[in-house]
Amino acid sequence: MGKLFGTDGIRGGANQYPLDCLTVANIGRAIALFFNQNQKNGAGRFLIGQDTRISGDMLVSALSAGICAMGSDVCLAGVIPTPAVAYLTKTMKFDAGIVISASHNPYFDNGIKLFKKDGVKLSDDMEKSIERLLADADSLCRQSEAIQRTGTIERITDAGDRYLQFLTDCLSGEQPLQGLKLVVDCSHGAASQIAPDFFKQLGAEVKALFCSPDGININDHCGSQHPETLAKTVKFEKANLGLAFDGDADRLIAVDEKGRVLTGDQIMAICANHLWAKGALANPVVVTTVMSNLGLGIALKKMGLQHIQAKVGDRYVMEEMVKTGAVMGGEDSGHMIFLNHHTTGDGMLAALMLIDAMRSSVKPLSELSKVMSVFPQCLINVDVKSKPPIDSVEALQKEIERVENHLGENGRVLVRYSGTQPQCRVMVEGPSDDETHTLCQQIAAVVEKALGKS
Repeated sequence: MGKLFGTDGIRGGANQYPLDCLTVANIGRAIALFFNQNQKNGAGRFLIGQDTRISGDMLVSALSAGICAMGSDVCLAGVIPTPAVAYLTKTMKFDAGIVISASHNPYFDNGIKLFKKDGVKLSDDMEKSIERLLADADSLCRQSEAIQRTGTIERITDAGDRYLQFLTDCLSGEQPLQGLKLVVDCSHGAASQIAPDFFKQLGAEVKALFCSPDGININDHCGSQHPETLAKTVKFEKANLGLAFDGDADRLIAVDEKGRVLTGDQIMAICANHLWAKGALANPVVVTTVMSNLGLGIALKKMGLQHIQAKVGDRYVMEEMVKTGAVMGGEDSGHMIFLNHHTTGDGMLAALMLIDAMRSSVKPLSELSKVMSVFPQCLINVDVKSKPPIDSVEALQKEIERVENHLGENGRVLVRYSGTQPQCRVMVEGPSDDETHTLCQQIAAVVEKALGKS
C-alpha cells in the first residue's frame, strides 16, 4: 500500500484503488478504529456528507459499512457542502466528519476528506496513523469479525437548514443583501439545492446557473474552475456580482459587475482590507500559500499587514493561522478561511464576507479590486507518469534556474506536484503576459520531456 493521503484527503478514480468498495470499507474500519482508540466509552459517532457525483452513494455505503463493522454509528447528511460537514461535526458533537468528494475534479474522480470533532482537518501525523492501520487489512477484518454489536446508520434531515442558519448568523440585518443582483454558479455540485434560495432569502435578486446535477455534470465547464459563462451572464444581466463555487462548495471565485474574473487572492485582499479597517482582525496577519500572487504580498504590506506563506493546502494554511494567531487566510484557488466564523474553507461564507465588504464601502467590486495589482501569472499542469523529487531531475532544475535568473526580482517560478492528481504544476509570474507565458511553456516542455506520460 502506497501513500494514500494527499494535500486534501484521499483522492482518485472512483471504483478504482484506493476508491474501490473493498478498500473504502477498510478505510472506514481504520477511521473508526483510529478515533475509537481515544474514546472512553468505546464506539464513536461519525457524520458523512457527499457531493453530487454518481459514485457518491456507492462510496458512502462502503465507508458506512466499514465504520459500522467496527461497532460505530454513522449519520448521513446527504448532499451537502464540505464546510457544512465541518460545522455540523463540531456543533453536533460527532467524533469525526467525513466528506465523499473530489472537490473541483471531474465526475469520474472521488475522494475522502476528514474532519476532527473540532471541525478542523486532520494533521499529517493523524493521516499517517490511519494509513498504518490500513496497511494491515487482515488485522482490521479480524477485529471487526469479533464485534457482534455493530453500528447503526441514520439520516439527518435538517443538516442543510442548520448550516444555512449558521451562515445567516454571520451577517446582521433581516435582509442584508437587499438591492443586490447576483449570478450564482453552483457547478452542478453540493451547493446546487441550497445556495440560490439562500441568497434570495437574504434579499438578493438571483440568477442561478448550473444547478441541475445529474451525477456526471459536476464541474463540467462550470463552477470555480470555469467561470467563463458566469462572466458573460453577469454582464448580460447587469448584475452586481457573480459567484462561482466548486463541486463541494469550499471554494469561491468571483466576477465583478464588468464581467472580470477575480482570483482568490484578490478576494482575500478585499476582505483583509475591509476587516482590518473595521478592527475585525485580531492580529495584523494574513496567511496564504506559496501559490499566491506576488501582488497580494505587496497589497498586504501597503495595508500594514504581515503576509505569511504556508505549504499548498488549506489545512496547512489553517495550521499556520493557529500558530500565528491569524483569523484570515486562504489560497488563490478560492479556499478562504475566516476563523472568527469557521474552521475551514467555505465558499458561501467567503461570498458573504465579500458582499459585506461591498455593502460597507458602498463601492462596486471593480473598484474594490483595485486594492491589489495582479502580476501576470501562467499556470500549466503537465500530466506525469511519476513524481521524483523536483531537485533530482537535473534538466528541470537547470531550466528553473535559467528562468529564475532571467526574471530576477521581476517575477518568480514555482514547480510542484499536485497533491491530488498525477500532475506537475508549473507556475511563473513575470513582468508581462507574453513573457510569462513563454517562460512557463519552456519549463513545462522540459517537464513533459522528463516526466510526461507520452
